[in-house]
Amino acid sequence: MTGLLEKTEKQIRPADPEVEQAARCHWDAIAHPLHSLGKLEDAIVQIAGIQGTADVRLDKKGLIIMCADNGVVAEGVTQTGQEVTAQVAENFLTDRATAAILCREAGTDIFPIDIGMARDTKVRKCKVLNGTGDIALGPAMTREDAVRAIETGIRIAQEKAEAGYKILATGEMGIGNTTTSSAMASVFLHQPVEQMTGRGAGLSSEGLERKIRVIRKSIERNRPDPEDPVDVLAKVGGLDIAGLAGVFIGGAACRIPVVIDGFISAVAALTAYRICSASVAYMLPSHMSGEPAASLVLDALSLSPFLTCQMSLGEGTGAVMLFPLLDMALKVYDSMSTFDEDGIEAYRHLS
Repeated sequence: MTGLLEKTEKQIRPADPEVEQAARCHWDAIAHPLHSLGKLEDAIVQIAGIQGTADVRLDKKGLIIMCADNGVVAEGVTQTGQEVTAQVAENFLTDRATAAILCREAGTDIFPIDIGMARDTKVRKCKVLNGTGDIALGPAMTREDAVRAIETGIRIAQEKAEAGYKILATGEMGIGNTTTSSAMASVFLHQPVEQMTGRGAGLSSEGLERKIRVIRKSIERNRPDPEDPVDVLAKVGGLDIAGLAGVFIGGAACRIPVVIDGFISAVAALTAYRICSASVAYMLPSHMSGEPAASLVLDALSLSPFLTCQMSLGEGTGAVMLFPLLDMALKVYDSMSTFDEDGIEAYRHLS
């Protein structure tokens, strides 16, 4: 790989362990039972190491939604037609989509990106292609297009870093993208297609069987190399997944934590990790998706989600729902009195 992707990979550095230790010591000094806020304490410590300061700030948040169409929709693997991608994408701009409503409530700016929709809309255009090819008939895209899509995501993350965003959430919109995600997960994790494929947006049992057959056929026809993440993306993936993989890589290079949404976002995170393993230290998993392969993908990243709500909406909804929890944890971290201030004997770590 060459160009921006290779350059960005080289910029990723480990989180600062000394700062993480300082943040952990601050938590331990607060007048509460040790680690009693559990994963939320760990998250603030992780973010401190990422930001390079124990004075953690999350005051400027953004949700990046990659919108793209998938040619595999022609195989009847979805309940709705491809035109829904553009309709929902435009709703992100008018507070009529779920993610937009949640962003408003969570104090988060929303950035839908047209990285590959078949139809032009009012959404910001960073289009690599007008949708991908039908993976049942051939590759989704060329390797060059897959890299272009990854680099588009990197640039968006860099842009938000320069604009002062402290944390980013990832979302997607693209009818048919649970099919491409299941295909990629099956290849990456060497698992049977039927174990990695769910009903997506409400397929019938007959529809699920058709989806499984299409994914199996696509993998057999395209023969993606599981040791080459860009090859997997190009052959059976999607532009939305590629763009989000770039956001994870770009966020890591810019020292910004990036929140994983559900299954599709997690596949993008796994892709980013397979391209650049150092990027996983900058990822926060929001929730456990209802898709059957979601837990296996997060396990492959050695990440444990914060929320289990049986959500499967996409759009970044689960990722944005994590933000208020992080805000509340940070408020405790910043504002609560210490054992010394209260004249209370501190809790001790016991072996």
